[in-house]
Amino acid sequence: MSAMDTGAELVLDARCATGESPVWRPAEQALYWVDIPQGVLHRWSAQSGEQAQWKAPEMIACIAPVAGHSGRWMAGLESGWFQLDLPEDGAVSGALQSRRVAAAGHARPGMRFNDGRCDRQGRFIAGTMLQDMGAAARVGKVYRFGAEEMAAGAGTDLGLGELIVPNGIAFSPDGCTMYLSDSHPQVQAIWALDYDTDTGTPSNRRLFADMNPLPGRPDGAAIDVDGGYWICGNDAGLVHRFTPDGRLDRSLAVPVKKPAMCAFGGSQLDTLYVTSIRPGGVDLSDQPLAGGLFALRPGTQGMPEPECTAHG
Repeated sequence: MSAMDTGAELVLDARCATGESPVWRPAEQALYWVDIPQGVLHRWSAQSGEQAQWKAPEMIACIAPVAGHSGRWMAGLESGWFQLDLPEDGAVSGALQSRRVAAAGHARPGMRFNDGRCDRQGRFIAGTMLQDMGAAARVGKVYRFGAEEMAAGAGTDLGLGELIVPNGIAFSPDGCTMYLSDSHPQVQAIWALDYDTDTGTPSNRRLFADMNPLPGRPDGAAIDVDGGYWICGNDAGLVHRFTPDGRLDRSLAVPVKKPAMCAFGGSQLDTLYVTSIRPGGVDLSDQPLAGGLFALRPGTQGMPEPECTAHG
């Protein structure tokens, strides 16, 4: 399937080493996202164009806003789950106030959290990986972190182990289907799972889409109101949409090779924001905007991102 030219717009030449985990905050009309290796939380206001960035104590991989606490986030970093608070004085730079609320329990040294987001009930679901992707170590796990886990001080292993780079976590509009991918070149698969919304337990894992014959590796994802699964095709400069039955519906182009994750935003939730990766040590003359934040007009709407119900 050929890529559609949707007139991808550069929102911000952020030059993120690894831009990830975009989250739209409707009340603020602002987008938040992270740069994983730099340990930075970014914010861009759609109304004023104002930019802000704050430093976390470790690499920061995935974020979710905390319910009932403006300016507070739950995040997966290197060593575990952290509660992060923006500066109380409104500063647009500086250090985040941070508190580790649970250790990760990694299988070996050199691991960190990767992709993650809340289910429709506000439980934070996130995966872990070995930072050395070249090792292709199947030590990644997917954890649940909700109110019960907050009280216990530990995440719950969802039993989806043997992953190299867990990615693409998303939930259907009714919350009853969970999506998960492994973006490592040796895997490049997307799975669908039945999801018990009462207990936060996935089951019946099955192949949703094999991306090996398709352009790009499956990276971060988002869901639209019709249940369409939008996933970044890393290395191919594309964002793919799959129908709920696993059929590739369309592919939208961005002017960089490594789109990383997408999120719906804008006043009508009809803009698809896409973060990207700026690889080091390579010639970027053919993609000078690598690491930037982009906006696409996908012709559909997304859903508000759930807030995290686990907090101290």
